Amino acid sequence: MKIITYLMATLPKKNNFEDFVKIFLPNDFLEKEVLKALDYFKKITLKKNEFLVNENEICTHFCFVENGILQHAINIEGEERTTYLALKNTVTSSLNSFLHKVPSRKSIKAIVDSSLWVIHLEDFNYLLQHNKAFHQFYFHLIEKQICLIDDYRIDLLTLTPEERYKKLLVNEPKLLQEVPLHYLASFLGISTRHMSRIRKNIL
Repeated sequence: MKIITYLMATLPKKNNFEDFVKIFLPNDFLEKEVLKALDYFKKITLKKNEFLVNENEICTHFCFVENGILQHAINIEGEERTTYLALKNTVTSSLNSFLHKVPSRKSIKAIVDSSLWVIHLEDFNYLLQHNKAFHQFYFHLIEKQICLIDDYRIDLLTLTPEERYKKLLVNEPKLLQEVPLHYLASFLGISTRHMSRIRKNIL
């Protein structure tokens, strides 16, 4: 069952989310528009193992991870497979489900206590149409994510498990520090036992 604790609060004007949005904007002339957009987000908390969305349910939130880690996972013949890990200062959603109001093909749960800033679809669409800063932010965000997904798929086909782990070590050291081993192994397409051997050999 999905359990979400709402904290009804106004988004602070200076925070990590504001800084994150501005990374994707070419200049600061849209700062007032950024602040207007952030006012549409509300803060929620997820306890460890609570779900943002369950598989086969409709995802109702697009969110920024202020603190914590969210695991995207699918179930294959009774085995949970991690497809993505959303860390602090990233945005995430089951996007196809969120945008088109269709059942999600994956679940998203907190693997540690997490704080999120979330927005519902109606407000999300309003900002895309009426807030230039949010529109630019979303366009550049999706552009970046498409490139990352493309690289990830190519890596799965062309790199050995050891090479994938070493690349993660260089590009995403926070994952190795903050995420439990079995989640990382699933994310990289490696068994937990093989992952342990790889880490021992590299260390």
